[in-house]
Amino acid sequence: MTASARAAQAQVAATSFFALFAIVGLALYGLPFFYDFMVRDFGWSRAQVTSGNAISKLIVGPLFGFFAGWLVDRFGPRRLMVVGILMAGIALVGLGMIRTLAGFYLFYLFNALGNVCGGPLPNQVLLSRWFTAARGRAMGFAYLGIGIGGALVPFLAVWLTGAVGWQGALQVIGALIILVALPLALVVREAPDQTSPTSTNLHQPSVGPVLHRPAFYLLLVGSMCSIAAVGGTNQHLKLFLSLDHGFTQAAAARIASLVLASSLVGRLGMGWLADRFPKKYVMLLIYLLVASAIPLLFLVGARGAGAIYLFAVIFGIGLGGEYMVIPLMAAELFGVRVLGRAMGVVLAADGVAEAVAPVLVGRMHDVTGSYASGFLAVIAFALAGAVAISFLPRTSPPVPAFVGAQHAAPLREG
Repeated sequence: MTASARAAQAQVAATSFFALFAIVGLALYGLPFFYDFMVRDFGWSRAQVTSGNAISKLIVGPLFGFFAGWLVDRFGPRRLMVVGILMAGIALVGLGMIRTLAGFYLFYLFNALGNVCGGPLPNQVLLSRWFTAARGRAMGFAYLGIGIGGALVPFLAVWLTGAVGWQGALQVIGALIILVALPLALVVREAPDQTSPTSTNLHQPSVGPVLHRPAFYLLLVGSMCSIAAVGGTNQHLKLFLSLDHGFTQAAAARIASLVLASSLVGRLGMGWLADRFPKKYVMLLIYLLVASAIPLLFLVGARGAGAIYLFAVIFGIGLGGEYMVIPLMAAELFGVRVLGRAMGVVLAADGVAEAVAPVLVGRMHDVTGSYASGFLAVIAFALAGAVAISFLPRTSPPVPAFVGAQHAAPLREG
């Protein structure tokens, strides 16, 4: 590989790192940190403060997920990333100005659009085009941005809330998203060879054969169930700690930060494992980590602080590998030339699961006054996801490394 090719790969990895740092790390993981302020200041219920995420993703996922994937395959990821970064920043600025549920839903809709257009989908395609045998490690590095952003944002939120109030803090974080992510996204190259079969000027293969494969639906169901478990737990963590167990803002920030700091280990470790072992087994490990961590929440308050810190580490490692391993599995099963459209469908379905699960958990708490039934539900989701993934075919070892991952052919089931 030439020095210029290595430099281009480094720029691609950095672009994805900062985009995911901002759009997912700061925005997606930062917003739940402000839910308890909305409950206290506006009198909204837990189901209501988690319903912004639900309603926006239920609209955006089904309507725009596949279309966004088609745009990425047809025109490349860069343009969509730029639009997504701008929308994600505007969303947080707007959420820092609202007083009504209508405004809350409107700007949460912008947040969901920003995540679809500038978050995992275009970055997964961008990285898969540039990397082959090292794809897991490249994806792991880029997804470190999520963990670092998510680990920093609780402390940033506490500091900014003390300085400018919680709504001012949201506005500052929104502006930071644009400043951090936009510059590299404006100049990144979309593929190592612009005249390759993934060039926007040439015919793109049909995604139809992929949609007729049982493996696609096993991956879809498995990822939906696991995302439901992760989202249903993570969206309520701050509420659970602050309102139910009396943790201070600083203490809750430490726990939330530990979850995301532990996710760094998960992203690097699972990326390393995915380059060396069948991705099916790496997915099973991740899903079982998530399922085994959630029961520890039942011990919070009864066994001192140890249970919550152990939960944060185990759940964080599972969380770190969760979002990253799905596109790795899809790229290996179906090939990168249809990856945008295939992942558009998967991410749309995952968005529905991630939207519905937190509202379900919140509604269970509103009815029973406890998170017990809600946490049992998300444990069941995680186990169901592991069952679905266990039926996936075992894929072949990674192909040899070379620039131009778009040339890798889909692997047959076996």
